[in-house]
Amino acid sequence: MKPVHTLLLLAALVALFATGCGDDKTQARLRIVHDSPDAPNVDVLVNGKTVATNVAYKGASDYLTLPAAATEIEVRPTGTTTDVIDAKVTLSKNTDYTVLATNLVASIEPLVLTDDNAAPASGKVKVRLVHGAPSAPPVDIYVTAPGADITAATPTLTNVPFKAASAYLAVDAGSYQIRVTPTGTKTVVIDSGSVALTAGQIRTVIAVDNVGGGAPFGAIVSKDLN
Repeated sequence: MKPVHTLLLLAALVALFATGCGDDKTQARLRIVHDSPDAPNVDVLVNGKTVATNVAYKGASDYLTLPAAATEIEVRPTGTTTDVIDAKVTLSKNTDYTVLATNLVASIEPLVLTDDNAAPASGKVKVRLVHGAPSAPPVDIYVTAPGADITAATPTLTNVPFKAASAYLAVDAGSYQIRVTPTGTKTVVIDSGSVALTAGQIRTVIAVDNVGGGAPFGAIVSKDLN
């Protein structure tokens, strides 16, 4: 099993907001991730305008450039007019955001994350880890060299609950392996395998349920920068 999946990028969405947004100094950027494992494909509206259609679970938009202001985000099953999420998010200027439509569909909700896309220090990579798997308990996360034995290792992050996001971890460029275990155990439920990270990159790794909910768990990796 290869649990790391590439996000569905919808680059054309940016063009919908290319005009009428004002000066760059008054803008923010926002992207949306479908992280509800038993929800159908969805349509996404921002300020009443459709920006994505038929987005499958684990799919995401590219960053959308928007005015820095109160912003309405609606998520609805594709082809319907019934919102399962209708949320107001206040966007600050010169700030990037990721909004996850998360949890099982009966309890679907927005999770708003503030992104830090400032370039890493020379020779470094920044990685953020998000627990987005509603069926999983709190977890420990290990970020190690590929193949490292975690039997006696201390987790990089411990007891991370659902909907929690780490700060960005600054690490040297190179190859890493990310493994996730239920807190207090060494039972690996998500294994990224070897992941090569190049200096200057910024990545967000989101732990997710299997399609429909529950195990086997996996992860999606978003390209925040480079």
